Amino acid sequence: QMEDPIQLKEEGNKYFQTSDYEKAVQSYTQAIKLNKDKALQAVLYRNRAACFLKKEEYAKAASDASRAIDINASDIKALYRRSQALEKLGKLDQAFKDAQKCATIEPRNKNFQETLRRLGANIQEKVSAGGALHVQFSTDLRVQKMFEILLDENSEKEKREKAANNLIVLGREEAGAERIFQSNGVSLLLQLIETKNAELILAAVRTLSGMCTGHKARATAILHYLGIDNICMWMSVDNEEISLAVCNLLQTITDCLLGQGKEEHHGKEEAVVLDTKKDMRMITMRLLDMLVSKKVSGQGRDRALNLLNKNIPRKDLKDHDNSRTTFVIDNGLKKILKVVGQIPEMPDCLPLTENTQLTASVLLNKLYDDLRCDPERDNYRVICEEYIKSKIDPQDMDKTLHAIQMVSGVLQGPFDLGNKLLGMKGVMEMMVALCGSEREIDQLVAVEALIHASTKLSRATFIISNGVTLLKEIYKKTKNEKIKIRALVGLCKLGSAGGTDYGLRQFAEGSTEKLAKQCRKWLCNNSIDARTRKWAVEGLAYLTLDADVKDDFVEDEPALQAMFELAKTSDKTILYSVASALVNCTNSYDTKELVPELVQLAKFSKQHVPEEHPKDKKDFVVKRVKRLLKAGIVSALACMVKADSALLTDQSKELIARVFLALCEDPKDRGTIVAQGGGKALIPLAVEGTDVGKIKASHALAKIAAISNPDMAFPGERVYEVVRPLVSLLNTERDGLQNYEALLGLTNFSGRSDKLRMKIVKERALPDIENYMFENHDQLRQAATECMCNLVVNKEVQERFVADGNDRLKLVVLLCGEDDEKVQVAAAGALAMLTAAQKKLCSKMTEVTTQWLEILQRLCLHDTMEVQHRGLVIAFNLISTDKELAKKLVESELLEILTYIGKQEDDPKKQHIINVARDCLTRCMDYGLIKPLSQA
Repeated sequence: QMEDPIQLKEEGNKYFQTSDYEKAVQSYTQAIKLNKDKALQAVLYRNRAACFLKKEEYAKAASDASRAIDINASDIKALYRRSQALEKLGKLDQAFKDAQKCATIEPRNKNFQETLRRLGANIQEKVSAGGALHVQFSTDLRVQKMFEILLDENSEKEKREKAANNLIVLGREEAGAERIFQSNGVSLLLQLIETKNAELILAAVRTLSGMCTGHKARATAILHYLGIDNICMWMSVDNEEISLAVCNLLQTITDCLLGQGKEEHHGKEEAVVLDTKKDMRMITMRLLDMLVSKKVSGQGRDRALNLLNKNIPRKDLKDHDNSRTTFVIDNGLKKILKVVGQIPEMPDCLPLTENTQLTASVLLNKLYDDLRCDPERDNYRVICEEYIKSKIDPQDMDKTLHAIQMVSGVLQGPFDLGNKLLGMKGVMEMMVALCGSEREIDQLVAVEALIHASTKLSRATFIISNGVTLLKEIYKKTKNEKIKIRALVGLCKLGSAGGTDYGLRQFAEGSTEKLAKQCRKWLCNNSIDARTRKWAVEGLAYLTLDADVKDDFVEDEPALQAMFELAKTSDKTILYSVASALVNCTNSYDTKELVPELVQLAKFSKQHVPEEHPKDKKDFVVKRVKRLLKAGIVSALACMVKADSALLTDQSKELIARVFLALCEDPKDRGTIVAQGGGKALIPLAVEGTDVGKIKASHALAKIAAISNPDMAFPGERVYEVVRPLVSLLNTERDGLQNYEALLGLTNFSGRSDKLRMKIVKERALPDIENYMFENHDQLRQAATECMCNLVVNKEVQERFVADGNDRLKLVVLLCGEDDEKVQVAAAGALAMLTAAQKKLCSKMTEVTTQWLEILQRLCLHDTMEVQHRGLVIAFNLISTDKELAKKLVESELLEILTYIGKQEDDPKKQHIINVARDCLTRCMDYGLIKPLSQA
């Protein structure tokens, strides 16, 4: 008997080839007993499994194949043999999984593909026949089918697109995501990414995003399987759609690591200890590395910056842990500074987009704001100072330029820190010296830095005294449009900071229109790059303070369109500048009202009194607003509102809200504003931003809500988001017009559906609406009462009237006795609905005031049919409640009133009134309180 396992294996192989399976099994069994080598053991079990298959001993075959797989999970022969055995045993689901793994390892193996198709068909047949097969097998089949189509280069385009979309949808479902994950789907998705086919890459990345959403363990596993280096590499490609999709995938993974995904529990996941901090640091380090890599596209760099902006600083300053921020400052602040210090015009510049450097400045600002104490801020400042100092070299102007550009970038971020950097020895002097350089690139960088530095008046004083003359010289002498336009904006900015001595009018020899015309030319010149043209917008933001300039500007259709197009590029400076220019053109800034007595006093004391420019009067402003609406301003503003939150500052939001409010002034224009997306754009402006901005946006929403069909203006669920901004205007700190138009909007909403009425109640608007029902102001009282008339349809509102210890019903009854007809109509309508819905309120009405009967009689005799009808309905409700209450009414003059109306001849115009009176009399006859005329 042989003692060598290898010889025994060879002997077994010979027996197998001659179909002597029994002897082959004996040889393999003996070899298994003697063997100690794991790799050989797997082969022996695999071979014995093949024998058992031939002998039709399928359970033994499956068992041996499993032992081989336990040793080597990717043993394709063992997997296939187990699949064959399981199929024969009727375990189609398990057989399918094994065949699926084989096809994953060797996707082009036709034998495996055929087995999958056969098993899939058998499974489908069993499912269709109503067998007990679990739904997951059907899902496995769908997953496999999709991968087959996607990985087959010969598949039809339409089939591939459908399969890709189906895979994405399946990845978003928990059951589907888990099946893909368990079926080796991540490996297949990686194969799709490696095809370098954009369509397949997008499908794979979006499916992975769905699989990661809200599942920490799966997200962590996918992160480790794909590798952060690969993810960052895919995000770095110069393809906007793919770069964005990968960015979304990494954001989804990050959300899971930070615990910001769905609040769901997935089996034993909570028991698994995941070191999320280590993974987050790894991701952060790779993102910081991307910032300074020349292999990364401009879009990829933007994505990395956006991810850092979103995930590093704390969301809530109450959270004391800012370790992610301090980690980035210690390990990556210099890398961010390097990005802001890039000069696109220089040959060694990293690939950038128009937004890259501004986004980096925003990140610098967010990191600085996230610091908790002075030592942390000092550390940040020292790193900046040391890095910038290392770049200043009088012998190397290129290197120095980068240092000045960094200061310029910091000034656009944490401005106070930027001011401190300006105070560093030689920085301001270097900026002024560069303005006088013969090199255009030096002038370009220096002028931009001067513009950003002049935002603060204390620094502007230094620049005015040293730099204005240079800027004037540059503007007049340079032939480079890029430099000329920047010099002009610098002068605009310094002119507004420096007062009349260095004012623009003096520079332009009294003609700001000339400068504005030049800015409009630059703005419309498409041959000039967008980064340069944005300065023309900033110049106009200053120049449109002049009434003549703003009037000319709105008449210049090409310039307006060019500005609107630039606004869609989502640049922080452009957004603010465009919004500023539009605020000026619509005169939507705050103006101080001139008190006539003080004006006279000023004239008497020979003081200068500023007079309103003729073109700032209402007629001219209205004309400009109409012109802007015609030019498509609403679409441009709506596009600006969609900009990334890091770029659309609270100040910009406030300016946009001011413009929207000015546009909504004329009710005739509100339909156009809604049609072009203005209603939708105003909602986020009313919720986020400065207090003033939120009020302005809410007021604009109120103007639209007051006269528009809510279903058209705010379709779907959006209408519920408008309620809170409207309620926020019901405040004594708001002016009467804001209160009134908010009430009109709420009245309109409350008449649409009970769900909307409930939303108004939940936003705690009832007490405020009731307060305005007490107002002395007729229009406010009327609007509030009309709103309440609609709200009382709601059961919860009715319950508030029924509750003890309140005067709500008394107020409505007394308002029915008002002289104001519109208030009477609304109050009587509310009382009619309340008494119809709640019988308790019928008897309560007689107790709240001694005037109730007199008021009811006046309603029933009213000259206006609408009021009279409502009064009679109230009378009918009271009579219908019980006999005692009906008796009270019959014993009063009301019986005479009802009889008089009921006896009238039929008249189509007032038949509804006559009928209610007759119903009242019929009900009294039913009680036996009165007799029919024939029996009287």
